[in-house]
Amino acid sequence: MENNNLKTQGYILLDVDVVALNNAGKATSSNFDNAVETKSITKNGKKYVYVSGQAWRNWWRNSLQRDLNWELSPITRDSKIAYTNADPIKYADDDVFGYMRAAKEIVKDEKGKEKKVDVTVTRISPLKNSAIVSVAAVRPVENWSSMARQEGDSVPYGKEEYSAIMKGMFSLDLNMVGTFSNYNKTGFLNLSEKLKTEAIEAGAILVDDNYVPNQQLIRLEKNTRVKRAVDTIQVLKTISGGAMQTCNLGDVTPKFIILATTNTGNHPFSHVAKATGAYDENAILNIEGLEEVLTDYKDTFVGKVFIGLRNGFMDDEKESLRILKEKFGDLVELGSVNAIIDAYCEQMKNQME
Repeated sequence: MENNNLKTQGYILLDVDVVALNNAGKATSSNFDNAVETKSITKNGKKYVYVSGQAWRNWWRNSLQRDLNWELSPITRDSKIAYTNADPIKYADDDVFGYMRAAKEIVKDEKGKEKKVDVTVTRISPLKNSAIVSVAAVRPVENWSSMARQEGDSVPYGKEEYSAIMKGMFSLDLNMVGTFSNYNKTGFLNLSEKLKTEAIEAGAILVDDNYVPNQQLIRLEKNTRVKRAVDTIQVLKTISGGAMQTCNLGDVTPKFIILATTNTGNHPFSHVAKATGAYDENAILNIEGLEEVLTDYKDTFVGKVFIGLRNGFMDDEKESLRILKEKFGDLVELGSVNAIIDAYCEQMKNQME
């Protein structure tokens, strides 16, 4: 029997130096008239830098276009709103990242006469992600820069920079990818009647909705759905983005990653890294916490839990991870980051119906 609640649960750590990945606009406390500050947030009286979830999604989408040749859904600007084509049949990013669009559509009435009707379609994103936030407390430093190529005095400006180990988590609903509802309920009208007809003509099938009685879902053929899901995970190998990259180039590919399929929506890996030190200034792996998760949630994992570590990053944790692998046996697979992404994607291909 098909499991209709399969989720890819992912957790990553980044390691960046002297970056300003996501800025928050004009600095209010700087001595420079022309200065920007980085995004940060306070927790328990300490400051943590972060990249917004929206910015991470933008890196993700653009990397899929650049590295895996996704054709992105065109964006229309209408006064104060903007929206994509909301066509997840043609555009994979509309499928994976979701949308909302209110538009006019031409349909035929009972007599065959064309007329325009209002159609509002929405799709909750199968891909959900957190912000990317520093594991340990960080004190961003304002550094002075200047534009001095012109004649006359240089033009000074300030920018905040930091080094940090940063964490993020995401979830991909494998059953939602390439599968759409079409009934008139908030959040469930993914496709207009026109798009539903086009999808079926292109080879989509109707399947029963196991959660809503007497309703059917429109599902694309398996190869398309699997490719979209696999690409979404594979592009983490080459994902790039962030502000200030001209002078503050930072590598935002994962240096540590966990990938697992679960049969619940719960994301169990949120506290796999933690801060230590008198001022919470050091970031470490929480091996005991990871062991606890593998024990407490073992009945929710479908297949293996894949853990990848980049050589040169947290090398002192290699032995702890090896011992963890010995304890849990076939449940855990260890490897380099890219090899683990490949191995997980092979498992995922076999899990998608």
